[in-house]
Amino acid sequence: MRGLPNLGRIFGVSLRLHYTWAMAFVLITAMVVTQFPEAYPLWQRITLGIAASLLFFISVSVREFVISLTAISRGIPVKSITLFVFGGVSQVTKEATRPILELLLAAAGLLSSLVIAGVFYGIYAVLVNAGSIVIAGLIQWLAFIYFMLFLFHFIPGFPLDGGRALRALLWKVTDDYEQATRIASWAGWGIGLLCIVGGILLLIVGRQWFVGLVLTGMGWVLQTAAAQSRRQAVLHEALQSIIAQDLMTKEYPLITPQFSLGQLVRDYITVTGRRYFVVVDGVKLLGIVTMRNVKSIPKKRWDSTHIGEIMTPASELKAAHPQQPAASLLEQMDELGIDHMPVLEEDKVIGIVARDSLIHLAKTRAKLGI
Repeated sequence: MRGLPNLGRIFGVSLRLHYTWAMAFVLITAMVVTQFPEAYPLWQRITLGIAASLLFFISVSVREFVISLTAISRGIPVKSITLFVFGGVSQVTKEATRPILELLLAAAGLLSSLVIAGVFYGIYAVLVNAGSIVIAGLIQWLAFIYFMLFLFHFIPGFPLDGGRALRALLWKVTDDYEQATRIASWAGWGIGLLCIVGGILLLIVGRQWFVGLVLTGMGWVLQTAAAQSRRQAVLHEALQSIIAQDLMTKEYPLITPQFSLGQLVRDYITVTGRRYFVVVDGVKLLGIVTMRNVKSIPKKRWDSTHIGEIMTPASELKAAHPQQPAASLLEQMDELGIDHMPVLEEDKVIGIVARDSLIHLAKTRAKLGI
């Protein structure tokens, strides 16, 4: 889930926006424009469509905020949440949760969806009594959409709430978290495919543009989220029993803070293609230098700039320890959006773990069924 827009952190939880939201904003705006009577000016319908998109996004964010608070209150550390159109997919390790807690979070998601739909309907009723017909129509439409989303979440396909409950039950029966995640994710992928086929049939045969587009769009998003969850489960399962010292490389250049940036570019970057360098004092880690640090300095200043001036200091780095599980390393790298991590033993650098190496190893082991 790297490369996704980061919305910041709330209560220590990293929030990421999935690219499918771009489609959702366009689709919701287009629906409002086409569903509202043409008696309203086009600019007004477009404005209402944009407002509906924003309100829908806020309501989905609130839903995930409630679920995250429920998880944190039960002692489940949520590292990050990727926001999809139907809700969020939380990054939680197997060790941090249990089947009963997964069922609780599924129930919290369903209840929060129902409450949000009820709030929208309550606002609609107030606006109707106040005579604000246009805004009331928009809110009524949102109440309907969110109630349908509430019903959609009962489908037993991960990562919907129903799929989360299915995974919890499978986990309880099989005592295998990764296998339960794969089965529930396959169910989500299959149901997403059925939604796409059904939506296309409604568009072509039934000429029901509104329902057809919504069903097709939701099916596509569900397929995307389910496939992503399944891949993550497969990678993590393949990395079981592997630790940092098993896959770290000990072949990496060590540079000192006094090294000039120009020398680094000429002697290392342009010759070896390396993009990650460890800055040390003897063997003690002082910091790291990446291409981001290099690009922050104009070329004319490279020879007059020392590495110590531009490096990211060790105090701001996340480091691995030799016995750290590889799956945990991959989670940290994905969460932080980094490609390398130093391995330390008593403040001494003993190796470097590369994200590409983790992914390659996981895929190889998965193909071999290890």
